Amino acid sequence: MSALSAQVKRWRVQPLIPPSVQRRLGAYHPILAQLLYNRGQDTPEKARLFLEGGDDTLHNPFAMHGMSDAVARIRHAIRRGELIAVYGDFDADGVTSTALLTQALQALGGRVRPYIPNRVDEGYGLNINALDTLRDEGVRLVVTVDCGIRSLEEVAHGRRIGLDMIVTDHHSVGEELPDALAVLDPKIDARLRAENGRHSGYPEDMLAGVGVAYKLADALVRAEASQTRREPALKLSDLLDLVALGTVADLVPLDRLENRELVRRGLEVLNRAQRPGLFELAQVAGVQPGKIDTTAIGFMLGPRINAAGRLASAMIAYELLIAEMPHAGQYAQRLQALNEERQIKTLEALAIARERALRDGLDKTPLIFDAGPEFEAGIVGLVAGRLSEEFYRPAVVVEQGETESRGSCRSIPGFDITRALDECADLLLRHGGHAQAAGFTVRNENLPALRERLQAIAERALAGQDLRPELLADAEVRLSDLTLELAYEVQRLEPTGTGNETPLFIARGLYVTDRRRVGRDGSHLRLRLSDGLRFIEAIAFKQGNGSEQIPAEVDVAFHLELNEWNGTIRLQLNVQDIQPTGASRLR
Repeated sequence: MSALSAQVKRWRVQPLIPPSVQRRLGAYHPILAQLLYNRGQDTPEKARLFLEGGDDTLHNPFAMHGMSDAVARIRHAIRRGELIAVYGDFDADGVTSTALLTQALQALGGRVRPYIPNRVDEGYGLNINALDTLRDEGVRLVVTVDCGIRSLEEVAHGRRIGLDMIVTDHHSVGEELPDALAVLDPKIDARLRAENGRHSGYPEDMLAGVGVAYKLADALVRAEASQTRREPALKLSDLLDLVALGTVADLVPLDRLENRELVRRGLEVLNRAQRPGLFELAQVAGVQPGKIDTTAIGFMLGPRINAAGRLASAMIAYELLIAEMPHAGQYAQRLQALNEERQIKTLEALAIARERALRDGLDKTPLIFDAGPEFEAGIVGLVAGRLSEEFYRPAVVVEQGETESRGSCRSIPGFDITRALDECADLLLRHGGHAQAAGFTVRNENLPALRERLQAIAERALAGQDLRPELLADAEVRLSDLTLELAYEVQRLEPTGTGNETPLFIARGLYVTDRRRVGRDGSHLRLRLSDGLRFIEAIAFKQGNGSEQIPAEVDVAFHLELNEWNGTIRLQLNVQDIQPTGASRLR
């Protein structure tokens, strides 16, 4: 068992780059070439586009299924002065999508009314009461962002009451599409390609919801410029900070070239701090403008945006994104308070769910299912994620209401949780999501049957699999390989994130020459490691409690970092796991 981890991890290393590929990538540092190969970039042209990006990685928005119809109807609404509702979701992707498309339409002369449902009162996605309200307010056109692809009944209701409906989404597509005037979801194009090889369509099927919203704005700007022959009032690049924020927070793959380019450009805008709300949010989060990266979004900014929709109203986060000074600071302080409350409630709910999972016996089922009135709707996804990460199996956590319950699911590689929910559709009121994360609403009387069926599906799908967390390293290295040059080369892989994780290295047989607990409460651990010839500093965050158990000789899995202090830059290992030397080879 790892000295620093409550859950033993299996270590595995990516296969070595073949000599033929190494020669093709000979212009790059040998370890960078290995990292590129691990990410599927095995030719010079692929590697160049991956590392450098550029306009060639961005696709024509009109290639997306339904785009021309959507643009025509929206431009008609703008010309006629019709009230347009942008209907979003309450997570960071949905909020940034709502802000982006609302600002884009307003800049193009549209009358726009943003709407984000309340998680507790209305639940995820389109709902009939909200559509009735929007119609009564005078809305003629509803454009969804980051939701709607599974809302067949709700879209049909909207049309019955006289609303024109346009759906833009990025979630998994069901067997039937909503009967909207236009439906934009790049996964439709992927399905059509699979069914008909002659269909090309939009090449990238893994955009975030905010990415789809941005492509719609892009198409509208192009159409406006083509029609008027003058420079549009909207500067698309000013919206890219929202694209970066929503894309990274929603964990869409950053090994996809278009996502990488959108996030790369978005980070440049974000670091210019030109949006007052995000500047103020960075201040309260302790993130320095100019140094915002994907890690800062994923762990500092994104959770604070999400906290609004989890515990209060996502419109607080929306108002932050569009706010001017001095109101931006007030919204940032509100999000900070909500995030602190979210952290406390998550830990309390996790303790309950974790105790019950251990009590019920994890050896009995490969899927954790817990439901109870003590869980809040805004917390269940976080709890499910923590359970899935710790115990390495799909986890479903359900907030049980009086007659209906809302659940959130997180999964592991090899088990598509949305497909599993599809097999339970007869028990559910609604559901949707991705392969690794999904949500649903269910009547309480169907909860026992849902638990039983999901567990049976998981037992069938995961039979014979080793349900222990796996640590997949990019390469084994020696301390002599670790140089400032290599650290700068590794940084060329930015932006990192889902699908392009921060490179993980393994060094074996290192001696622990010094250890000490650091941090306000001693929760972190600082180490000094040596191979007998060279010494290097290391930090192990939130692993201080295991310091006494570390043996004198260890194998270490780590990220390579540059630590800048008082104007001096030094190498540092950010330790992800420690094993006694040789132990990791036994698993």
